[in-house]
Amino acid sequence: MPDNTYDAIVVGSGISGGWAAKELTEKGLKVLMLERGRDIEHVKDYVNANKEAWDYPHRGERTQQMIKDYPALKRDYPLNETNLDYWASDKDSPYTEIKRFDWFRGYHVGGRSLMWGRQSYRWSDFDFEANLKDGIAIDWPVRYKAIAPWYDYVEKFAGISGSRDGLPQLPDGQFMPAMDMNIVEKDVSARMNKHYNSNRKMIIGRTANITQPLPGRTNCQYRDKCWLGCPFGAYFSTQSSTLPAARATGNLTLRPWSIVTKVLYDKDKKRATGVEVLDAEDNKTYVYNAKIIFLNASTLNSAWVLMNSATDVWEGGLGSSSGELGHNIMDHHLGVGAGGTVEGFEDKYLFGRRANGVYIPRYRNLFGDKRDYLRGFGYQGGAGRDGWGRNIPELNIGGEFKDALSEPGAWSMGIGGFGETLPYHENKITLDKTKKDKWGLNILAMDIEYKENEKKMRIDMQKDAEEMLTIAGVKNVTGWTGDGTLGRGIHEMGSARMGKDAKTSVLNGFNQVWDAPNVFVTDGSFMTSAACQNPSLTYMAFTARAADHAVSELKKMNL
Repeated sequence: MPDNTYDAIVVGSGISGGWAAKELTEKGLKVLMLERGRDIEHVKDYVNANKEAWDYPHRGERTQQMIKDYPALKRDYPLNETNLDYWASDKDSPYTEIKRFDWFRGYHVGGRSLMWGRQSYRWSDFDFEANLKDGIAIDWPVRYKAIAPWYDYVEKFAGISGSRDGLPQLPDGQFMPAMDMNIVEKDVSARMNKHYNSNRKMIIGRTANITQPLPGRTNCQYRDKCWLGCPFGAYFSTQSSTLPAARATGNLTLRPWSIVTKVLYDKDKKRATGVEVLDAEDNKTYVYNAKIIFLNASTLNSAWVLMNSATDVWEGGLGSSSGELGHNIMDHHLGVGAGGTVEGFEDKYLFGRRANGVYIPRYRNLFGDKRDYLRGFGYQGGAGRDGWGRNIPELNIGGEFKDALSEPGAWSMGIGGFGETLPYHENKITLDKTKKDKWGLNILAMDIEYKENEKKMRIDMQKDAEEMLTIAGVKNVTGWTGDGTLGRGIHEMGSARMGKDAKTSVLNGFNQVWDAPNVFVTDGSFMTSAACQNPSLTYMAFTARAADHAVSELKKMNL
């Protein structure tokens, strides 16, 4: 096989790209994985994984220079000293905001699988059927029954810890033993369940942090330093899980510093033939050929690649024949919730730093509830005690101050909402051909916002949070509604939605581009609606399913 020819090419090495590489190599294909950024080796390159705040020049916080250099990243928590090099440079990779959109990216091997929040929830048929029942956008081409076996499959390999709760809107999975709620969370949960007769339920989060060892991985050590890379491999990432599996086959070639600029398309055969790559270090262009292409560059970047491809056939790019490429962008809207203090547990303490919280699954517009908006929301949060960093104005110096800070502070409890955003056609990305990035490539322009449906939902998200905490005995409850700018959820979805009809969707029910069936898109681009659950587990399941289908079709000579 020539050096530039492979059975399959995977573009991107994040959560879905890692799964694509694992599945395709394990099925015997020679696979080239292309990553636009640098390599990060498991354990060896987690240079800050064992550091504490005092080990950083600025205690891990942001500096004025960082604020200047990262005008988008500074808008939220990702801008800090501890893992700044895990986040894409705003200077090197800018984007245009027709409407404000907070785009936080990771351009390196592993992508955001190194920094993700790890909350891992299944969808149910309430989610897969929602568009059809509500008359919104288009219907999903699949239902839960088709995806459930693939949820089983990826959960067993990734390692998801959680409780089995028997909730129809949040199906149970193949879980490792759940992490434990702390004593305050258990009390709040019990009071909530009793008052609402379990119609609203607080459960421990279902997280991709393992609580039992897996091959090559040690169970979670409760350090809560996941975003620095875990030397124990205790949470699922490309580096800890799918990449070692793919490499073990001997069928994987990984090429970092490789910016895929277009998919090469043969209009006579109506198939892709490979990809064009701009080397990010030497600025030279290379071509790699393959029978199958998996686009996993992340939602917006995969759409960018498609928009740059086959423009001599379709002005809008490969997959644009329906007019939907780049449209229907979604994210979860955040920044709404409530919190307060909890009394009566002053003699109770925490164990370790649990890398997980509690979850309240969706209950609105379900089971007979009807609101003046569509869909719903869930909450994530938790209880804890103030630590040494709290401010005690009465004791601000000397021995008494030190003694006071040696004791834990008051208990508090807070929950924040994750709301579903509808798939609006007018929420879109386009190529801004007037501006270029560091490598001379056109950048994306964002025209995305949440609308009246989400604004109405946010009222309930705050009011319900205040109500639930008050009923559960939390004191001094204060609600908040902050900046809900989309992008901040870091759950970009849409741009190349799947569907039943090539006239209204970019992909079919197996994630294949209608216009080029040997091109598969299995990152968040394919999502036809957003639900309110964290989406990464769904990307994993659909990727494994698509890879299985791809190899089957390849053997049948259909690709």
